[in-house]
Amino acid sequence: MRLIEPETDADEKMLPPSIYAALVNSLFQNAAPALAGTLCAAVGAVMTVWKTGNVLLWPCALLIVAVGGARAIQMHIYERERRGSPLTPERAAWWEPRYKIGADLYAASLGIWCFIVLMGSDDPVAHMVCTAVTIGYIAASVGRNYGRPEIIQAHIINATAPMSIALALRGDPYYVALAGLLVLFFVGLRLINLNLHEIFVKALTETERAAALAGQFDTALNNMPNGLCMFGADGRLAVINNHFNQMMGCGGNLVRRGDSLREMIAAFVKAGSLSQTSGTTIIVEIESSKPAQITTLDRSQDNERALSWRFQPMVGGGTVVLVEDVTERRNSEALISHMARFDELTGLPNRVSFRKEIGKMLKSAEDSSLAALLFVDLDQFKQVNDTLGHPCGDQLLCMVADRMRELLRKDDFVARFGGDEFVVFQRGIKTNHDAADLARRIVERLSERYEVDNHQVEIGASVGIAMTQPGVGADGLLKNADMALYRAKASGRGTFCFFRDEMAQTVEARRVLELDLRKALANEEFELYYQPLVNLRSGRISTCEALLRWNHPVRGAVSPVDIIPVAEDMGLIVDLGRWILRKACMECMKWPDAVSVAVNFSSQQFHQRDILSEVRYALEVSGLPANRLEIEITESSLLKNTKWTHDALSQLHAAGCRISLDDFGTGYSSLSYLHNFPLQKVKIDRSFLEGIDTDRPLTLLRGVARLSADLGMSVVVEGIETNEQLELISADGTVTEAQGFLFSRPVPATRVRQLLNASHGRQPDELLSRSARSSAGKA
Repeated sequence: MRLIEPETDADEKMLPPSIYAALVNSLFQNAAPALAGTLCAAVGAVMTVWKTGNVLLWPCALLIVAVGGARAIQMHIYERERRGSPLTPERAAWWEPRYKIGADLYAASLGIWCFIVLMGSDDPVAHMVCTAVTIGYIAASVGRNYGRPEIIQAHIINATAPMSIALALRGDPYYVALAGLLVLFFVGLRLINLNLHEIFVKALTETERAAALAGQFDTALNNMPNGLCMFGADGRLAVINNHFNQMMGCGGNLVRRGDSLREMIAAFVKAGSLSQTSGTTIIVEIESSKPAQITTLDRSQDNERALSWRFQPMVGGGTVVLVEDVTERRNSEALISHMARFDELTGLPNRVSFRKEIGKMLKSAEDSSLAALLFVDLDQFKQVNDTLGHPCGDQLLCMVADRMRELLRKDDFVARFGGDEFVVFQRGIKTNHDAADLARRIVERLSERYEVDNHQVEIGASVGIAMTQPGVGADGLLKNADMALYRAKASGRGTFCFFRDEMAQTVEARRVLELDLRKALANEEFELYYQPLVNLRSGRISTCEALLRWNHPVRGAVSPVDIIPVAEDMGLIVDLGRWILRKACMECMKWPDAVSVAVNFSSQQFHQRDILSEVRYALEVSGLPANRLEIEITESSLLKNTKWTHDALSQLHAAGCRISLDDFGTGYSSLSYLHNFPLQKVKIDRSFLEGIDTDRPLTLLRGVARLSADLGMSVVVEGIETNEQLELISADGTVTEAQGFLFSRPVPATRVRQLLNASHGRQPDELLSRSARSSAGKA
């Protein structure tokens, strides 16, 4: 510990108040010798009167006695005052001038007495008595008044100046020489007094500094967060701070300075702060005189307490002991460690702990042993969270974890990977059938009904199974089980599936496709094809739907059915949709003014928060009027965030765009969509054309078309491939437009321009028949 030395000031006037008070207090010390000196001076004065017979000396003797007595009374009053309280700087400033007045009067009375004796008589004995008494008094005063040098200087002048003058005035060479010697003697006394004063001031300063440092050390010692005690070379307790006593429960005088190590430890054991075993360990470590650190675990008031002890020997003998209560820290570290390895909700091991434990199990397993890793995913769990809330979902997960524990043996290991995913490691099995049996039981048990907050809840489970193989670690098993789970969920959920090598090939192919798709988007390797929609009343092409095509350099033509799902999973669908929108708008500007372009919006693309800005930007950069853009959305887009969806559609409609509901009839086919959302067109899916030559399907199609038309929407039927289908859907006049191979397959931009020129440059009937014949021939 580095101590900061306080600055000192050589200026006497800048002394600290406490030191000033100590200096004044020194003036009033030794009252008895001062009184004895007064009596000696009074006796000497009386002796000179008797010896010389000079009556003028009687007043001098009386003055010496009076002033000396008054000073004795003053010192007595001071000492009585000091008994009640120490001298304060304020009282010191009050006492100092009073002391100075008394001292000056006494010194002056001695000086006057000497002057009268020396000048008023020739008696050498009288001369010797007065000079000896005065010189003795001054010498004693120099040693007693070192606290205030200015007072002794006044003493010397008042007492010795008259005496020296009288000696010099007598004219005798010896007297004159004595006067000179006395001057030198008194100068020396003054220097001695100043040196004594300096020594005393330094002593007081160092004492005060030491007291301050001791106070600082004591404050630091008793406020440090650790307990501290120190044993001297004799093995006795030299220092102990308050925190140490508090930690060990030692109040009062249970432990005192001077106690031996064994006495102190015995007191701690008696107080219940340490066990006998811990106390013995501490004694051994301290007596070994080597640096060490230990942790003791003892019970204190029914709670386990951990204390960290550090022992540091000192040079010259003795030991410093530091003790810290690390109970909370150990508990926190244990909690953090538990949280890092276990799922907080279910108490099961988490992903990190599972991988670590499985890695150990795989390394320690025998080559002939067989194990299985089962990846379990809950079906319909998201619906529980969405309908009943996350608290109910959390309760359900805990119930699932309990059921999983019930199904497993002691050697099996289960963990929660997060969300609704659980993983089981089944050890010590003989064949794949054992794993299949466990997976079947898991699916059946987890599919049984749950009661959560008075709600009856039913969910399912899908399981992917990966069997251990030589050279396949924990990560490889998890990856294989995950691929098997993906296949199980694709097979209809509520079942299990074993990993097979071809699954890895499928995943690898998917990974390559993702890389190629990302590259194709960056390099704009995609192309837009367009399929016309023909207005049945005019016979002209009214709209062209933009359709994505990708001619892969290796794969060849890749179907949009393969592109769109991958792009959605990768999060690229928004960027891809933005490119399609802008490209289609710019192409539409090359068509006749009466023709619109229809652009499909995926659910992810439609629900991005800046969809309106994207549409406006595409229209602005292309120059396309908003009324020539049709935005096609599916029913899945209307399912999410209904209020936001309604607001977004309303804003797009207000901007002038037309909104079309695509593939109506393939989803929920809710008629509320037609009423609640601002739709201008309904596209009836091609599935309605199946069996249209019979009454029931035709009635259904015409009913949907008539309902949509009555709501003020235009109606499009997709998938028209024959003239018979065309005649049937257009018979009652409710279907506005038709789309299908009968008119044209999706064609590149250059080809659709030719069709549009032909459509809007010839008679409608001629175009319709010509397009039908041309398309039928290509088919």
